[in-house]
Order: sequence, then structure tokens, then C-alpha cells
Amino acid sequence: MNKKTQLLAQQAKKVKQAKKAQQTKAERRRKLLKTFAIGLSILLVLMAAVLWWGYKNRTSIFHWMRGEIVVNHDKYPIVGIDVSAHNGDIDFEKVRADGYTFVIIKASEGVDHHDSKFDINFDNARKAGLKVGAYHFFRKNTDGLNQAKNFLETIGWRKLDLPLVIDVEDWSNDKNVKDDRTQKHLDAMIDNLRSRGHQVMIYTNGDGYKKYIKDGQININLWLCAFKNPDKLKHIPHQMQQYSHWGRVKGIWGDVDLNVFNGSQQQWDKWLKDLTPYQVEEAYIDSTQIDDNEFYIIDDEI
Repeated sequence: MNKKTQLLAQQAKKVKQAKKAQQTKAERRRKLLKTFAIGLSILLVLMAAVLWWGYKNRTSIFHWMRGEIVVNHDKYPIVGIDVSAHNGDIDFEKVRADGYTFVIIKASEGVDHHDSKFDINFDNARKAGLKVGAYHFFRKNTDGLNQAKNFLETIGWRKLDLPLVIDVEDWSNDKNVKDDRTQKHLDAMIDNLRSRGHQVMIYTNGDGYKKYIKDGQININLWLCAFKNPDKLKHIPHQMQQYSHWGRVKGIWGDVDLNVFNGSQQQWDKWLKDLTPYQVEEAYIDSTQIDDNEFYIIDDEI
């Protein structure tokens, strides 16, 4: 073999080796991309699974982050919910079957708002055998007598098992309203409801309790919003506690407020019995017989 032939052979060998190297490199790249794609797919599947698990268990996760709220149902056996139109359509038969005893339903707000689901929620809760109450969202900058009128007009002749609830909170309320003005409107609403034979209960949190009940010297039933173990609230006299906004209850889509009565079954029965004299039809207001002059007050405070 002459030199020229040898040179050509060597060049051909080098070209073959270069092609093989390129093929090997391309094969490695393909394997690497395949491995990456498989790994990314597995990661996405795992992430989706974690997100779904987190969504399904968000209540437990939230409570874990805050510290789990554990209610001893042997000690506090009476549990309930509170609902409004925001909770959508509710199957109260399933709620009752899930172990809940009572429901407090939003009836009204301010001087002219009626909750769109109050009528059907009341009827269906009553049919399901739940103890039923109603609440009014209190507007701090609005006259209390006119709010009482709206509340009673919404309830009409319906007979309730629980006291009429006035929901007093800062959320979505005018924060510029002074506390003494709020107290004036609240006292007026309470006095008017009581003058018509109704038991009244205030819903509020710890700050509201200090401002409007303790400092205001109001002797009244209290429904306390506090995300704590009920045993840690002995220093605040109250009948009910709302301990979660993120409950999961059969018959309701999404989160719902959870509540517990502050006492035993026997204490619950006694409390309801003590309320009975106030829960008579004559004590409820007939909106067709209301004298608007009795309620209407011009509040010229600024």
C-alpha cells in the first residue's frame, strides 16, 4: 500500500471516528433529554398531587400552621354552623346527619338588605330538625332602630329557637365611626328588640367584647369569635363560640363557619328552655303593621 493509499485510509478512518463520535454525542443528548423529560413529568405529577392534597386538606394545613383547634366533643357536644347566601345551596338533611345540632342564618344587614337565601335556608333547616337562629349584620354608622326594623321585617312571623343575633365586627364596616357612636346605635337596637319580647345575643370577637359589652356594661348573651380551644376562654362569659371559618361539613360546598355551645347537653337544654318564654308569635313583628314613625330617627351626627 503506497503512502497515498495509507493517507486516504487514515482520513477515512478519522471521518468514521468523527461520525461515530457525533452519533455518540447525539445519542447522549437524546438520552439526556429523555431522562430530563421523564424527570420533569414525574416532578409535575408530584407537584399536582401535592397541590391537590393541599387543596383537599387546606383546613387541616391552616390549623396546623396556627396550632390545631381541638374541641372536646364529650365536654362540648353541641356543635353548629352559621351560613348566609355566600354558602350557596345547602342540604340541611346532610348537615344534620353529619352531627350538627343548630344553624344560625343570616337574615339582614343594615337598614335595607335582606339575605337572598334566608327564607329557603330557614325552611330547609327547620325541616331537617335543626335548631334555628337568625343574625343581622350590624352597620356601625347606621341608626339602630332602623336596623331593628329591617331585622324584624325579614324574620316576620318565623319562630326561632335561639336569641336574635346582632353581628358586630370591624370587617367591612366603616372604621372611621367612633366607638361611642357605635355603642349608641347598638344600644338602641338591643333595647328595641328587647322591648318586643326578644332575647338578644351579640356576635363579636375579643376586641368587640371589650369595647361594646364589657366596657359598655351590657348584660347580654355572647357568641364569641375566637380561634382557640374552648377551655382557654373561661375568662370571657359566653354562650357560644365560633372557632373556625374553614370547616368542612357534608351538604355544604366549600368552607363554612363552625360553632360550639359553651356547655353540656343538659346546659344546652336548660338554655333553650329559658329562652322559650320569649319565642312566641306575638313577640315577632308584622311588617304590615309597622308604624314607620316608631323607628325612623334622623341621625345628624357626623
